[in-house]
Amino acid sequence: MDKIHLFQKSINQVISELDLKRSPAELYEPIEYTMNQGGKRLRPLLTLLACDLFGGDTDKAIYPALSIEVFHNFTLVHDDIMDKAPLRRGLETVYKKWNDNIAILAGDTMFALAYSYALKTDPELVPQVLSVFSKAAIEVCEGQQLDMNYETQQLVTIPEYIHMIRLKTAVLLGASLEIGAICARAKADDIRKIYDFGIDLGIAFQIKDDLLDLYGEQEKFGKQTGGDIAANKKTYLYLKAHELASPTQADKLIEWFADTDQGKTTQKVAEVKAIFDALDIKRQVEEVMESYYEQALASLDGLSVEAEQKASLLAYAKYLFFRTH
Repeated sequence: MDKIHLFQKSINQVISELDLKRSPAELYEPIEYTMNQGGKRLRPLLTLLACDLFGGDTDKAIYPALSIEVFHNFTLVHDDIMDKAPLRRGLETVYKKWNDNIAILAGDTMFALAYSYALKTDPELVPQVLSVFSKAAIEVCEGQQLDMNYETQQLVTIPEYIHMIRLKTAVLLGASLEIGAICARAKADDIRKIYDFGIDLGIAFQIKDDLLDLYGEQEKFGKQTGGDIAANKKTYLYLKAHELASPTQADKLIEWFADTDQGKTTQKVAEVKAIFDALDIKRQVEEVMESYYEQALASLDGLSVEAEQKASLLAYAKYLFFRTH
């Protein structure tokens, strides 16, 4: 079994052993439901891969990795309420299956649980790990607020969007890797470079998510196709299209992204996609995504470890970049 699958098995094992059959059931059942949905386990896996990369004991990084995964799932529970998203990983979202109030409280509890797991780090490293964790948690919330702002803000620039996804998505990938490196007691310069690797990989990852939201298969992607368009999210696809559009196309995009009538969602997604296709947006966005991926690989290449030690992390980065769902 290769390291990626071995670490995924370890992560799933520790999640399966969490004490979530507690009272009140209305609070803990949604948490258990969320944590048992699976998913890529991307962030905790990056933590273990980074720890292993620098020769650390991955058993000592498993709880910091778990804390990041619980925190990430907390953000999804709350994001789904804000986005009114009906599906997550192909299943009903928590607020949809229960209600808004239960989803809010379950998310709050997950946030607290995440910190309790982070405290199970080597005591000597707890202050450093919590500093990284707290900084990332704040930045993720800043990114979410910007994301919501952009839904009603007509003029959003591409640099503003990149800044938003850096906060909302990339910083948690960077922090996951940074915490793994800290657990392995890596050198400060290597910790900085592995964080930079995570930031650029995270931006490429989010742009890929933007593409899959519209061009992926709903059954495989686990979300409603065109959900970003339905929610008036100004993704890289929209911003690039607006930049290249004719006056008529630009007016049509603005008109659709100001429309909140849920009854028109199917038509809205189809018409916006038609504009994207006419402007060859998919190819152009793929080129931007590739540039961030190459920057990530450059940071990985600069680490002071042998090439063979990077093999597992490099293989996983390639998987994330070339994934189809």
